[in-house]
Amino acid sequence: MSVSHFSADSGRMPAIWGRVPQQNKNFTGRRDLLDRLRDDLMSETTAAVLPHALHGLGGVGKTQLAMEYAYRYRRDYDLVWWIPADQPMLVKSSLAGLARELNLPNAASSGVEDAAEAVLDALRRGEPYDRWLLIFDNADDPEHINDIIPRGPGHVLITSRNHSWQGVVDTVTVDVFERGESVEFLRRRVPKGMTDEQADRLAESLGDLPLALEQAGAFQVESGMSVDEYLRLLREQTTRLLGANKPSDYPLSMTAAWALSVAQLKKKMPEAVELLRCCAFFGPEPIPRDLFEPLPERFSAGSRMAALLDDPIQVSRAVRELGRYALVRMDSESRTIQVHRLVQALLRDELDDAERVAFQREVHLLLASAAAPYEPDDNLSWPRYGGLLGHVTPADIAGSRDPHIRGFALDIVRYLYSSGDFLSARALVERFIERWRADSGDDDRYVLAAHRHQAIVIRELGDIQESFDLNRRVLARMRQVLGDDDEETLLITNSHGADLRFRGDFEAALEHDMESLRRHEAVFGPSHRRTLRVMNNLALDHLLLGDYTKARELQSKTFALQRQPGSGSSKQNVLSSWNGLARILRLNGEYRQACDIGEDAYDYGVQELGREHPWTLRTAKDLSIAKRRAGLVEEALDLARVTYELQERIFGLDHPDTLAAALCLANAQRASGAIGDALALLQDMTARYPRMYGDDHPFKYGCDTNLALLLRVDGQADQAREIDARALKGFDRRLTRDHHFSLTCAINLASDLAELGDPEGARELGASTLERLRALLGEDHPLTLAGAANLVVDLRTLGVTAEAEALLADTLDRYARVLGTDHPDAVATQEGRRLDFDFDPPVL
Repeated sequence: MSVSHFSADSGRMPAIWGRVPQQNKNFTGRRDLLDRLRDDLMSETTAAVLPHALHGLGGVGKTQLAMEYAYRYRRDYDLVWWIPADQPMLVKSSLAGLARELNLPNAASSGVEDAAEAVLDALRRGEPYDRWLLIFDNADDPEHINDIIPRGPGHVLITSRNHSWQGVVDTVTVDVFERGESVEFLRRRVPKGMTDEQADRLAESLGDLPLALEQAGAFQVESGMSVDEYLRLLREQTTRLLGANKPSDYPLSMTAAWALSVAQLKKKMPEAVELLRCCAFFGPEPIPRDLFEPLPERFSAGSRMAALLDDPIQVSRAVRELGRYALVRMDSESRTIQVHRLVQALLRDELDDAERVAFQREVHLLLASAAAPYEPDDNLSWPRYGGLLGHVTPADIAGSRDPHIRGFALDIVRYLYSSGDFLSARALVERFIERWRADSGDDDRYVLAAHRHQAIVIRELGDIQESFDLNRRVLARMRQVLGDDDEETLLITNSHGADLRFRGDFEAALEHDMESLRRHEAVFGPSHRRTLRVMNNLALDHLLLGDYTKARELQSKTFALQRQPGSGSSKQNVLSSWNGLARILRLNGEYRQACDIGEDAYDYGVQELGREHPWTLRTAKDLSIAKRRAGLVEEALDLARVTYELQERIFGLDHPDTLAAALCLANAQRASGAIGDALALLQDMTARYPRMYGDDHPFKYGCDTNLALLLRVDGQADQAREIDARALKGFDRRLTRDHHFSLTCAINLASDLAELGDPEGARELGASTLERLRALLGEDHPLTLAGAANLVVDLRTLGVTAEAEALLADTLDRYARVLGTDHPDAVATQEGRRLDFDFDPPVL
């Protein structure tokens, strides 16, 4: 990636200049086209300037013209950004790369889809820049690209060979050079040894095609051959090429000029031609220069290029020779090389089938070996995978049966959904599944593994039931085909535990993950990063079932092992465990300690992953809850509001993390006295929770409990009682009464009864709830103390004064030891007010 932030001293240079290829120092002519393009763009008077498409045959210089426009008029823009547009997922990735420059959530924090959409929205609104230029290069598929192109106050240039852009946007036809431009170009490209007359004859023979002229000029400079001799060879080469029946969309002049350059280079350095043929099977996007490194041993067997790649001096020389002959374009700033798509097509066409297969395999090996050292779910690895993504489809990675290559293909899928581009991940993995099933059958190891990734993507897209059904079916098949202890079987076993948690089957998830942990330890060892992920999940299972002692033991052990040097755990997994530990402390009633651990975890997330990374936001949400429980209401409210706003902007409303952040904010609003705001937010959320989780999920009942609490506070106690009664029945059915969630709801239902003038019903329910809380959480847990404080109020109302005063004294004494006498709950108890407890769903 190439991004420049120019000095603002003159006030005339772009604040953001990104990914634009290096300027062509030999650019010639095109004055009329540039002037027309400039006049058309600047004469638009509407708020949204129409995009302009430069269309024409391959090799006429559409890309060069767009580059020159960007450089020539860059002082008139605040932002200039170059976007490869061959594949829709490359467009999204490039747009997402602009997010950081616009101070928006970047792809590492919000995912590619959301980062790209945030960029498009900012461009349409013209905030913070309304003078912007976006260039979509090689956008040959209007149907898939048009909706992504922003309409706004800035300018859009499109380069394309597809005439279908006509009628969609304003179009400018780019043809071959005028003869005077051809002569001017050749005289500039070959500053010595070529007269105007010779340049005219050469241009005539090459049909004034800019790409052919560039290659001919480079040939002249490198070989020193006379123009007459070159023209003789060109005539002979043309005759041969005519006999070869080249496709009609390859200009003959280009084909002849290219063939001469390749023939000359083959005599001079055959290794360079081998490298060039290899490059023909990458995509037309920039190829990272460091792909051409020695292959690891497991990739080098049978490689025809291994010997060249083992010699870095020869590789460098070959790349330089290709550049001298204008067969590749080198960008020293981004350290990439790029081959024109027309040259790639010509190179592929001159090879027989066996050679095509061999060179395509070389590209597969280079891509797979380049990705091998990097974990696709580590955000620090995403730039590497982003640089490889554009070559996956053109290189036909899906067509390989090599296990290493199929493994790389699935890593690309994993990178896409880890970075948030779920739609591209789903499309790609489904393409792999279709191709691999046809080639290798349903029971192939990589077909089954691809289904595992497919299920993860489906779950992330919100279809919990479909993910559950797919994982259950594939897990059963893996056990039969691969065995219970195969690596892939264990990976899907761990993933299926998340399906059970999302369905609210917490007991089943616990049993499933206990068996999973046993098998992971046996296969990988007790400290392997995959085993630690299972331990983290198992700690969450215990937490969801209210066994905080066991959850804390497991979480502490996991966290300590993940932080050890060499553990292999990603920063996301470390932060997940760190936050899990803070969450357990909070649920166990240790609010101050939860705040301390949570602050450390949040600082780590901000520093290592960014303020807007999903796990940083989850940590912020849990920290807000801990602060609210600890009595730091205003701090909790501020953090909850910021977190919810970020979640909504990044993920949208119908996402599990956004729903959880919304409940956190509503609870903080209630605690601060903003009842109306909290009630409005919760009324919206109670419609969304069943759509996400279903009508019989503990989290749905928890959201209902929060709504009922607010309705009672708002004077609607009858409706609150009905909702709490239904929720409690749901909790009892799904979790039993002896569960933290159920008992929280029971406390609130007792308060509903008291508010409605039924103190005896409130006392009866409150007494049984307090007994269960003492057995489940202990006598000093804040929720137990809240149950006791409310029972004191009911006993006083019924005139059972002695019992009430004894219970009050004991409760206040415990508050003083556990939370302090100045904690809001202790103050409320001293003043004889009832306490309410709300529900906060943990991250699954």
